[in-house]
Amino acid sequence: MREAKHNAAPLPVPRKLNAEDVSVGSKSSNHLGSAWNKAGTWEEKNLNKWATERIKELVLSVGSLEFPSGKADFAEVSRCTGDAFLVTVRNKKRIGYTYEITLKVKGEWLIGEEKKTFKGNLDIEEFSFGELDDLQVEVKVNDENDIVHQDKQLCFEYLG
Repeated sequence: MREAKHNAAPLPVPRKLNAEDVSVGSKSSNHLGSAWNKAGTWEEKNLNKWATERIKELVLSVGSLEFPSGKADFAEVSRCTGDAFLVTVRNKKRIGYTYEITLKVKGEWLIGEEKKTFKGNLDIEEFSFGELDDLQVEVKVNDENDIVHQDKQLCFEYLG
């Protein structure tokens, strides 16, 4: 309806919040999100910087992974890109993220009777909230290593 009828409700008039309005809104114990979103309908907060740093910190804190035939150390997180966000919707907080990371790995592996060192990468192309059970890891061992193809397959099985 483009024209207001005589019995229609008046149009809302915007007004600035004063200090009293803000303090009353902050005393509400069941309200989540910003003061302007008292209804808690939808609010999204970007957490990319924090999440990227936290992922790097957590991965490197693992240190090394021990296997029956050797171990692998996480040397560095060479790529960590993606999005992380906190959404407040209907007065409930929800977290979401989608990330891709590449980890540089170095380690040693017992092949036959000989302990060999290797370097490589673990590529996790995409992981997101709620889908970690389907996580796929691509293992790449550098070609400069003197490890034959069959032995590389054994490494792939343990790391991937």
